[in-house]
Amino acid sequence: MYTPMDLDAVLALWDEPVDDRADPAADFRRFYADPVPVNGTPMTADDLVARARALQVAFADRRTELVHRVETASRLVIGFYMHVRHVGPYVTPLGRVEATGRQLKIRVNDILAVEAGKITDIWVMSDDVDLMRQLGQL
Repeated sequence: MYTPMDLDAVLALWDEPVDDRADPAADFRRFYADPVPVNGTPMTADDLVARARALQVAFADRRTELVHRVETASRLVIGFYMHVRHVGPYVTPLGRVEATGRQLKIRVNDILAVEAGKITDIWVMSDDVDLMRQLGQL
């Protein structure tokens, strides 16, 4: 039987500080296969926690604005904006950018494969050119 993905709980894993959780890897395993391919690269729950932590070091005041949600029995496709303030080092495809203090609006699309209530494959597409422009790098 199909159960809709609890998207609010999944987004909270990324929005709320991972270091405030007793066992963040277990929290990620609740919703993600371990490992889960992200753009074709297998990532463990510990890898996801490290990624969330790195984003939380780089960006404060994160708020996710959901723009689109398309869900089937095996896929969840979301388009969203991450509203953040750049407060720490951020590693980009073009190199490391030190904190700018700028407010950013990052456009992201995720295609998530879902099996038995868990995310089993992720394709992330973010607008890196616009992000680099907002960071003053272009």
